[in-house]
Amino acid sequence: MWDKTAKKRIGEHEVRPESLMMSYGYAPQFSEGAVKPPIFQTSTFAFESAEEGKAFFEIAYGLREKGPREEIGLIYSRLNNPGLEILEDRLTIWDGAEASAAFESGMAAINTTVFTFLRPGDVVVFSEPIYGGTEYLFHTILPEFGIETVGFSARKGMEGLNRVLDEGDRRGRLRMIFLETPANPTNELVDIQGCVEVARASGSEARPALVAVDNTFLGPVFQHPLKLGADLVLYSLTKYVGGHSDLIAGACLGSAELIGQVKVTRTFFGSMAGPWTGWLLIRSMETLKLRMTSQMKNARHVANFLTDHPKVAEVHYLGNLGEGDPGYEIYRKQCLSPGAMISFEVVGGEAEAFRLLNALKLVKLAVSLGGTESLAEHPGTMTHSDIPPDDRLEMGITPAMIRLSVGIEHPDDIIADLAQALEQV
Repeated sequence: MWDKTAKKRIGEHEVRPESLMMSYGYAPQFSEGAVKPPIFQTSTFAFESAEEGKAFFEIAYGLREKGPREEIGLIYSRLNNPGLEILEDRLTIWDGAEASAAFESGMAAINTTVFTFLRPGDVVVFSEPIYGGTEYLFHTILPEFGIETVGFSARKGMEGLNRVLDEGDRRGRLRMIFLETPANPTNELVDIQGCVEVARASGSEARPALVAVDNTFLGPVFQHPLKLGADLVLYSLTKYVGGHSDLIAGACLGSAELIGQVKVTRTFFGSMAGPWTGWLLIRSMETLKLRMTSQMKNARHVANFLTDHPKVAEVHYLGNLGEGDPGYEIYRKQCLSPGAMISFEVVGGEAEAFRLLNALKLVKLAVSLGGTESLAEHPGTMTHSDIPPDDRLEMGITPAMIRLSVGIEHPDDIIADLAQALEQV
């Protein structure tokens, strides 16, 4: 098998992630000299011999340890696929992960990961606000399996986390701290390293507490939770990694040991990414840094415009944090950039927010984020509408809040569209 490790260096020079996105995990000689990997649109793979098939299954089902020079063989696309393996190799690069598992959606990644590690009687503590689908999973589905789920406010940080853990015997039963930072949609930050310290001091020796971070908002370019001590990092690859609003996918990254367990669950849940999805993601990863850098630069201009506008009451944007602001020190410690997500509150309430949204011409009124086009939505009645109103307000999600995902259009055009829409407020 091709030595991927050697491709990370040119002599003594370490090749950067954006360069590795062009070829890592694939060699043209694998596929008739094709510069780009083909789509392996097949459900099953032929074995060269019955002995080879037996060996492949022994490794895939964990019946024995893999030999030092032995590779996991191709069996069936629910287990593995050449395109999926190339994608998963490349996904590890930005985060410095040992291994990754790709899924057909972000929620498939979260669900599969959660059900891999949580059992009845365990406690999972999660930061709020959080993506609406994850919120529903934790509040509604997991308790039906005897798993205790406890939210804590991202605004209250480590104090809030420790407060909920101090109730009853939760620390001893803690199995996972699940974070989404920056928070969706408020951009509140949670201290990843602080949570890691709490996790290491909690749980039990037999079942240590894990820290899992949904890193979708800043993506693998602008924040690296694994390097901050987190055990697992999750993505909706639909967003920045896919980046073109034309696919649905997710991923979980971490140590080879933990991802191996996740992949076993994925095999039997059947939640892996398919060949076409994998191929589209491989294509998109080549331009990931270019797109995210352009979006980040645009967002700075847009945030400055909104901050100075008389009809905007407040702007929630990481680039606006200064010394003395809550979250500033965390931002300096764990974020490489403010990213391209902005939430802002218009003067007024829901009616005024709706007037702005209905008046947009260039920016699309749609949920999701991270695509090449700018998108705006109303969290209180859309992505986070299933959260009780009082809880939404406690999290900072007001009726006047609009979430804006800044795209790669010319920043002056985005600002012009927001300016004319704000006239309707």
